[in-house]
Amino acid sequence: RARAMGVLRSTHSMAAEVEEMRAALLVGAGGPAWSWRRRGAAAAAKRGAGAEEGAAEARAVCVTGGISFLGLAVVDRLLRHGYAVRLALETQEDLDKLREMDLFGENGRDGVWTIMANVMDPESLHRAFDGCVGVFHTSSLVDPGGISGYTKHMATLEAKAAEQVVEACVRTESVRKCVFTSSLLACVWRQSYPHRHRFPATVDESCWSDEAFCREKKLWFALGKTMAEKAAWRAARGRDLKLVTVCPALVTGPGFRRRNSTPSIAYLKGAHTMLAEGLLATADVERVAEAHVRVYEAMGGTAGGRYICYDHVVRRAEEFAELERQLGLRPRAPPPPAAAPPSFELCNRKLARLVSSRRRCTHDAYLPVAYD
Repeated sequence: RARAMGVLRSTHSMAAEVEEMRAALLVGAGGPAWSWRRRGAAAAAKRGAGAEEGAAEARAVCVTGGISFLGLAVVDRLLRHGYAVRLALETQEDLDKLREMDLFGENGRDGVWTIMANVMDPESLHRAFDGCVGVFHTSSLVDPGGISGYTKHMATLEAKAAEQVVEACVRTESVRKCVFTSSLLACVWRQSYPHRHRFPATVDESCWSDEAFCREKKLWFALGKTMAEKAAWRAARGRDLKLVTVCPALVTGPGFRRRNSTPSIAYLKGAHTMLAEGLLATADVERVAEAHVRVYEAMGGTAGGRYICYDHVVRRAEEFAELERQLGLRPRAPPPPAAAPPSFELCNRKLARLVSSRRRCTHDAYLPVAYD
């Protein structure tokens, strides 16, 4: 069954997980500790003050995977920006968790509504999206066993789900825009170039992972993300829908070990190669969520296409070992010291320009990073 990205399904740990979710959201992104209730009330007041008739409807959006690690952060950011949010949940367990979190009042009271929807069911998606002007597709397929066994079959299912979501957006008259969460893994996996050039080759939003290479190396998670994003672009081509995709690096932040361990472990398959090639990066969940909202708000103007999102490139074996420790993985032998400079260099200039004209393409030096 399709599962929302990062949601762990063991019921015995639900109470601890819910408490961790609540604590992470109350902390926010370094600002004052606001609950969703306060943010939702402020957003409602902002919408109500002098709003034109129909303005509230123009601020209604739907988020799939809304109880996932990234989905909750996207919802939180949307509320801060004054949107009314509909959460598309897949299971009764997701709804129970949301109620236990008690971050907002009755359904709809604080700018948040819930609705059950299956990403494989076009009719339920249409019902979930109806009345919303925008959709944030943050959900993804992960191993339902809670381990890193993302399979080739799951990659195929993920591509099918992406197609269904975009088709539902197109079918829903109210929907005009869709922000699709992909992955940096959809950009980085290809044959390495020979070290002939003086400078490393740049990897940016114009790059796509080679599906044949992913199959050969059994990089199923990367294959699924690549296939899903391509399926979304095919489904949107020539249709009355504005689509952008955000390709985040390994999403980290408070609580990511518990709440996002399954996709994180799947992401790190082949990590030694990414580390050696200069392609292993992380992105704080709050920054990824903010990027989603900024891109959405710019879609009426200049925003379009794909956006790579990361805020730190992992360059040292010690830092990679810490990532493994944080995720509870058995430490592997460290990669041998690089005999040559990395073949590639990541660049997120396109997103940086959108978010702030003062930021430049980040070729960042190593800094200590706390992941959990």
